[in-house]
Amino acid sequence: MGDGFLGYAGKSVLVVGGATGMGAAAAVRVRNEGARVTVMDVAELDYEADAFIRVDLRDRASVDGAVEQLAGPVHSLFSCAGVADGTAGLALINFIAQRHLLERLVEGGQLASGAAAVMVSSVAGLSWPNNLAQVNEFLDTSDWDAAAAWIADHPGTEGYVFSKQAMSAYVAGQGYALLRQGLRINAIQPGPTDTPLARANADVWLAFGQDYRDAASVPHLTAEEMANVLLFLGSPASSGINGTNLLVDQGQIGAGATDAFPSPTVKAMLGLAQA
Repeated sequence: MGDGFLGYAGKSVLVVGGATGMGAAAAVRVRNEGARVTVMDVAELDYEADAFIRVDLRDRASVDGAVEQLAGPVHSLFSCAGVADGTAGLALINFIAQRHLLERLVEGGQLASGAAAVMVSSVAGLSWPNNLAQVNEFLDTSDWDAAAAWIADHPGTEGYVFSKQAMSAYVAGQGYALLRQGLRINAIQPGPTDTPLARANADVWLAFGQDYRDAASVPHLTAEEMANVLLFLGSPASSGINGTNLLVDQGQIGAGATDAFPSPTVKAMLGLAQA
């Protein structure tokens, strides 16, 4: 049981995409802090939670049905689902369904007053301000079907990078509206993190920034380290943080931007130079 600093004792927490990786780490950790944890995922759990709701994020009816099965108010939402390029329904899983689920909770009053939503974006989404016109056009879609149709009509957007640009921009843009309703929303932008999904895409995901980690003599980040930040952002301890995408990357992006550790790739991601 935690010491109470994060204030989760007796609270209800929903983890979307909690079967493995960061979501699983967050679910285990927050339950140890005294929260009642409900996990939504398409895959079975290999750890104990207070409730499990099976959901297929590619299927709107499945998502709506999962929301209807929730019991009581939700005090913290950790929205952690994600898949890699080449997965059918990527845009639905990585963004559209998670936006829909959050908005259903808000509209239905299922997020308690003072609740916090924490999404998982990525350093891959850092470039969202440089693609803001296209991202905002997508975010202006009114609902699930319109968003899916927009993706289908815009080649090149059914990909991991665009999904994370959309998530980061959505969080930045929704902070004010949700704050007016007594809610907060933030996201983490993880650097390379050792999770099952990353290991399955190791040549790209875990190779990124290896020169930086070698020079700094640090290992890859872990799902547990990401869970720590998720729990902080979902707790009253972070009450002043809203509409923020928080980099959790061991300083790699900042070092590349300032040439403390020169990285043309980082500068290109930030729109500061060409790789």
